[in-house]
Amino acid sequence: MIYICGMEGKKPSVSRTIMTELVLPNDTNALHNLRGGKILHWMDIASAVAAGKHSNKVVVTVSVDHVSFLNPIKLGDVITIEAKVTRTFNTSIETYIQVWAENLPTENKYKCNDAYYTFVALDSNGKPTTAVPLLPETDEEKEHYERANRRRQLRLILAGRMKPEEATELKELFGV
Repeated sequence: MIYICGMEGKKPSVSRTIMTELVLPNDTNALHNLRGGKILHWMDIASAVAAGKHSNKVVVTVSVDHVSFLNPIKLGDVITIEAKVTRTFNTSIETYIQVWAENLPTENKYKCNDAYYTFVALDSNGKPTTAVPLLPETDEEKEHYERANRRRQLRLILAGRMKPEEATELKELFGV
């Protein structure tokens, strides 16, 4: 732990979570591909574990955005879901998730999904609590951290919780 202004901060590596699943017949659709809802469920679990490891609290999902379905996941494939915290704000915790699938007999490994999930950590009374600061280390972690405010502002605008003219980061991005 590192202390920032009297509050402990954590590195993204503390929250890193890896989850592995085998795609079974009950998980698939009529085309023998993993159902989208099932992968979203597993992604939510992995990212909730990452946010929980970062906050040491019970967390609840508040948003899911930018889910990309790049490739279908086939029956019998092994999937690996990796999640870690990318940024914290006042009470929210953003995580980034990547999903990879592998056909073990052919050794073909391919990227299937990625997404950002946002959580809020709750205190013992079930109320939102101040998020533990994040201390990015690597260039990739710093890039996710720096771009997180844009993603946050876009989420808030789409949810009707921020006016577009208040989104300073997005104004700069679009030259408005």
